[in-house]
Amino acid sequence: MQIAVAASGNLGHGALENLLLGGYEVNCIFTNRASGAILQLAEDYGVPSFVGNPRNGEAFHWVSERDIKCDVLLSVNYLYIFEADLINWPNKIALNVHGSLLPKYRGRTPHVWAIINGEKETGVTVHEMVERLDGGDIILQRSLPITNSKTGAEILHDFHTIYPKAILSALEQVAVGNAQKYHQDEGKATYFGKRQPSDGLVIWDWQWQRIHNWVRAQAYPYPGAFTYYNNKKVIIDEVEPTDVGFDYETPNGTILVGGAKPIVKTPNMAVRLSSLREPNLLFRTNEKLQ
Repeated sequence: MQIAVAASGNLGHGALENLLLGGYEVNCIFTNRASGAILQLAEDYGVPSFVGNPRNGEAFHWVSERDIKCDVLLSVNYLYIFEADLINWPNKIALNVHGSLLPKYRGRTPHVWAIINGEKETGVTVHEMVERLDGGDIILQRSLPITNSKTGAEILHDFHTIYPKAILSALEQVAVGNAQKYHQDEGKATYFGKRQPSDGLVIWDWQWQRIHNWVRAQAYPYPGAFTYYNNKKVIIDEVEPTDVGFDYETPNGTILVGGAKPIVKTPNMAVRLSSLREPNLLFRTNEKLQ
């Protein structure tokens, strides 16, 4: 089969490299300029690449002008959204790989949202690409448990193993013509939007469990959850519960025990900020985080 791969970032690079090393016939690549490792792969293997936004017919004109044929269009962590011209271009199918168990968690950074929301499971879905975002028929899914300490970066690391295996399995089904597709239940679909580094502010009025999920979902090397202490931004990579007592009427965010790893009041638990990216900062008891 002739496969066109749309890929961005490290996750896309790993999946593309696995296909190339496995001898699959990748005859063109769609990517973005910031994905330097993917561009290097394209150069090393002599695969023509389209760089930039494919919309408004730009990429379809590019493949048409070069008379590039395609049996399967595969999108892995791709930065852009395809329009109908490229979705309908392959002879067999257009596939997308999404980091959730669809129809739950359509949209961007789904594994981060899953941790924030306290989910116990996430996974990977390979599905048929349609114009509705993450809405096509499902080819296969692979589940992944979310333990109570799992971070967003750790799930992404797991994806580097799961994605290539899921992709190869889906391509084998397509190649022999026995891909079993089933519709997504639209009544169960959820959608979550793109997150920005500025979205990480901790609200100390939250229950401690939500703060715990909020912090681990965005822990290093992600931009991180954060608070402010004396107008200084403090990035938090880990919090843990303690048995330190407090008065319910004490304002949430008050530092109960100071030092380099302060203990802070929330509505239902005193939590220790056990990993900070400002290790030399000392906090004072009875002051308040903002």
